[in-house]
Amino acid sequence: MEMLKRNVRGAYTIWYRDIVRFKRDRVRMFSSLGMPIVYLFVFGSGLSPAMREMGGGNIDFKQFMFPGVLTMTVLFTSVFSAVSIVWDREFGFLKEVMVAPVSRVAVALGKVAGGSTVSLFQGLIVLLLAPVLGVNLSISQIVSLIGLMVMLAVMMTSLGILIAARQKSMEGFHMMMNFVLLPMFFLSGAFFPLRGVPVWMYLLSKLDPVTYGVDPLRQVSLQALVPPDLMHTVSLNPVTYNVMMMASFSVLFLIPAVWLFGRQE
Repeated sequence: MEMLKRNVRGAYTIWYRDIVRFKRDRVRMFSSLGMPIVYLFVFGSGLSPAMREMGGGNIDFKQFMFPGVLTMTVLFTSVFSAVSIVWDREFGFLKEVMVAPVSRVAVALGKVAGGSTVSLFQGLIVLLLAPVLGVNLSISQIVSLIGLMVMLAVMMTSLGILIAARQKSMEGFHMMMNFVLLPMFFLSGAFFPLRGVPVWMYLLSKLDPVTYGVDPLRQVSLQALVPPDLMHTVSLNPVTYNVMMMASFSVLFLIPAVWLFGRQE
């Protein structure tokens, strides 16, 4: 029992440290919101006519893109939160954590919780800006979106830790992130519908974990605008299937991430 309390306290400390670091870094807090909002305004305004044929003509491109903007915010914040592992390794703090009388699994779970919380907070800010951005959501939609963002955040933070666990430098981590993240993001259908794309792109999107985050966010965001019989024009899978896939990918990333993190020297 004492060991359990110590591990819970250790995980909480790691989580709290990440939250405090985020609160103190105001530049990071606001700059990470800039690009998604710019994307929404620029692409949403310029490509709106392309969406008039979809969803029965009830949606414009900004409404279609909003779930992609949510995904972008949560995705990049989640994965790049793992950069603190590389940073702590370079400056010696990670070594001190590893010799503490706390399970390394608890430390890894604390990092997952910290990164997920930070990215969820960023996503909530975008949700609060939805009316300003021209997107109207009901309370029930917002609650559903928050639940889906939590799952997306846990999945992508686990992926970030999985990659960061073996990176020795900040440069290597950022190169790896760009190599992995950008294809995952653009293949997910965040900014364009996957119906009608080339077969190879469609097949790759089915292997992309981010696809299963974008798709349910879009269905929930558009459920008041798109008739049920036309929802297939803007989505790929039922929400329950997407949720199951996100849960599966979370486990698939989390277990090796915790294992690799536990083998730190």
